[in-house]
Amino acid sequence: MRLFVSEGAPGSLPVLAAAGRAQGGEELLISTVGPEECVVPFLTQPKVPVLQLDSGNYLFSTSAICRYFFLLSGWEQDDLTNQWLEWEATELQPALSAALYYLVVQGKKGEDVLSPVRRALTHIDHSLSRRSCPFLAGETESVADIVLWGALYPLLQDPAYLPEELGALHSWFQTLSSQEPCQRAAEMVLKQQGVLALRPYLQKQPHPSSFEGRAVSNEPEEEELATLSEEEIAMAVTAWEKGLGSLPPLRPQQNPVLPVAGERNVLITSALPYVNNVPHLGNIIGCVLSADVFARYSRLRQWNTLYLCGTDEYGTATETKAMEEGLTPQEICDKYHAIHASIYRWFNISFDIFGRTTTPQQTKITQDIFQRLLTRGFVFQDTVEQLRCEHCARFLADRFVEGVCPFCGYEEARGDQCDKCGKLINAIELKKPQCKVCRSCPVVKSSQHLFLDLPKLEKRLEEWLGKTLPGSEWTPNARFIIRSWLRDGLKPRCITRDLKWGTPVPLEGFEDKVFYVWFDATIGYVSITANYTDQWERWWKNPEQVNLYQFMAKDNVPFHGLVFPCSALGAEDNYTLVNHLIATEYLNYEDGKFSKSRGVGVFGDMAQDTGIPADIWRFYLLYIRPEGQDSAFSWTDMLLKNNSELLNNLGNFINRAGMFVSKFFGGCVPEMVLTSDDRRLLAHVTLELQHYHELLEKVRIREALRSILTISRNGNQYIQVNEPWKRIKGSEADRQRAGTVTGLAVNIAALLSVMLQPYMPTVSATIQAQLQLPAPACSILLKNFLCTLPAGHQIGTVSPLFQKLENDQIESLRQRFGGGQLEESLELKAKAPAGPAVVEATAAAGPQQIQVLMDEVTKQGNIVRELKAQKADKNQVAAEVAKLLDLKKQLALAEGKPLETPKGKKKK
Repeated sequence: MRLFVSEGAPGSLPVLAAAGRAQGGEELLISTVGPEECVVPFLTQPKVPVLQLDSGNYLFSTSAICRYFFLLSGWEQDDLTNQWLEWEATELQPALSAALYYLVVQGKKGEDVLSPVRRALTHIDHSLSRRSCPFLAGETESVADIVLWGALYPLLQDPAYLPEELGALHSWFQTLSSQEPCQRAAEMVLKQQGVLALRPYLQKQPHPSSFEGRAVSNEPEEEELATLSEEEIAMAVTAWEKGLGSLPPLRPQQNPVLPVAGERNVLITSALPYVNNVPHLGNIIGCVLSADVFARYSRLRQWNTLYLCGTDEYGTATETKAMEEGLTPQEICDKYHAIHASIYRWFNISFDIFGRTTTPQQTKITQDIFQRLLTRGFVFQDTVEQLRCEHCARFLADRFVEGVCPFCGYEEARGDQCDKCGKLINAIELKKPQCKVCRSCPVVKSSQHLFLDLPKLEKRLEEWLGKTLPGSEWTPNARFIIRSWLRDGLKPRCITRDLKWGTPVPLEGFEDKVFYVWFDATIGYVSITANYTDQWERWWKNPEQVNLYQFMAKDNVPFHGLVFPCSALGAEDNYTLVNHLIATEYLNYEDGKFSKSRGVGVFGDMAQDTGIPADIWRFYLLYIRPEGQDSAFSWTDMLLKNNSELLNNLGNFINRAGMFVSKFFGGCVPEMVLTSDDRRLLAHVTLELQHYHELLEKVRIREALRSILTISRNGNQYIQVNEPWKRIKGSEADRQRAGTVTGLAVNIAALLSVMLQPYMPTVSATIQAQLQLPAPACSILLKNFLCTLPAGHQIGTVSPLFQKLENDQIESLRQRFGGGQLEESLELKAKAPAGPAVVEATAAAGPQQIQVLMDEVTKQGNIVRELKAQKADKNQVAAEVAKLLDLKKQLALAEGKPLETPKGKKKK
């Protein structure tokens, strides 16, 4: 045999590795040829690698050559390996070719390179994790492992492109890369040049246009059906048959919620929003909504969960807002705290407590931490050159100074940090500084201040991070931000300010100063808990028993991942520190940024006035959640996702499943006699459910939402293929089949209602009420798909879940929020009683009459569609169409829209 390979040809890697491990008796001659050399006489184009057999035949497919070498070693083929090889050719190679082209030919880096192949890497990791096997097809290495390793090696040899969170993939890749045949293959093909050795080969490949723009798309990929073993199918059927009996008892409700020894105690915080303004959609998805999804999921898992948030109320921002509105700082805090609470209540955020930082507990706990730091030598005094605005007669807080960044030249850098290059700045270093309040040029003055000696605490921080980060769910951007701070070396940071509105400094000579909010704002989580329960230390001084998850946008990472941990470590009081720091990127609005002053973007107090229900907002914001990169809110995309994913996919499936039970079986779930196809569907649903759990356990909220939509999409396909509406009219066997399909479909709908609960709680509760889902099944989500609606179960009245968004409706909203509109008055909303922001039900969206009419229109539309599908009598159809048109007319009048002239058919 003779194997022809070429340096810099990616396909040569796996065939050389496979040849190196082959243990057959045949001799092998390896020849290195140029990339332009034609080895196979009957091919018109050069092709390597090629294996010339002793018989004179040629193999010139990488997987075929590798398979041949494995067969020589006595390896036996199996279906799973064949499926992996097919997946590698059809799914992995196109994505990988794009990634390598971007990296080597176009010189791109980071997410631009990783984005095309991320889904494929996740699929491999998921498959390895699910099977708990070291290799793709089982306990021993197969040809699939070598083929995929050889394909991935040029990219993944650089650790930057092997995501840390994909632990199973990482282990698999390192295992194979450490084997001698693989090492020799890499040396021979890449010649110690790394991925750059592939440049000549890649430059001749066509531009990968099919992947262009994917890095910045809000669109998720379709998930392919995974391969299943007979054992997995049998396990899924066994779990299904156990039904409700396998649900554990509900954990008793606590008030207050406190840690319980021996249980998983989950403490969840979302970044405290500044009280001086109204949160926009980006603020909501970055903090409170993302944390709410995880809190609701934690409760479904029966974890002992406390979710808290509150308004951050001290600092210059509050003083300035009070001055602008002619109120005292306390009045501003009271007003905006009520506005924030009202907004989060409407968005159905399930806080256990929504507090505030202007409390005696905040003062007491902050001063205690400060005193402990002071006595341990971690605080010192120094003179600070500060910017003072003579026109406003005050020292300017960092965030109220703007100027040109001294490092990158960005013209809107703040006085503490540049949003463009991310570097920390002292306000006096800014070029062309301006007071943000009056736009005058401030002057430099001296003042005595206190500093937190971060360099002294750096070693403790690094030791803590070394123990915390491995195995944690810190997001990649959070890890990167903290590493960049440590790489540059920590600097002392001033913790006091010349203000009146803040936590007083308990030190002689500093009576006229307060603590800087970045020092004491994160202590707000502790004080809010202390206002919730006098046993707060069981949460915040109990790191052995408490898992702390903190949610925020990436600009808050230094304060949660560095400043508060340093303060707590220095205080030496056994504080609970963050285990999992979850940071999003930024959400933009259409083509720009949110701006309340310019009327650009949707803010929390405005969303409820659009007539679009809160759950639709929740769904879309979570669908485009900026997890790995910035994303953008788009009205057009919101319309498309509502109408396609919610109305046509999820809503259509759940409504059809329930309607079939009502229409064909009198509202009673029929008997189910499972076929092999049904059992396979059970296993696929179970697999997707387990994938959903794996993703949410890793707090990959956006990706987990896709699992819900995948299951409903599979459910729709199942109904379409089996056509129960036809079978119900057939033989006894056909009617039985219709019953099985209907029963299985409505149980999938029940499962989806629980999976949907963290994302769309009101819709979830509506589905559960329609299906009369037993109470235990509504509150617990196991990792197996159970039959929760057994034969004989009576469901309730089924009605459509979602309304179609129309183009003219969305275009009107786009214009309304596109800039130029007058800023909405908040006075009436501020007068509303604040109340606790513990929300488990949301108010009706829009005027009640309009909502009722919209429901009636949808219901009547479904009646018309059903009649047409059944080819009912024309007069009956015409009568129902007339009812539908009349309802649409009433709805248009209620919404204040002009009535459209009905369009009739032209006469022939």
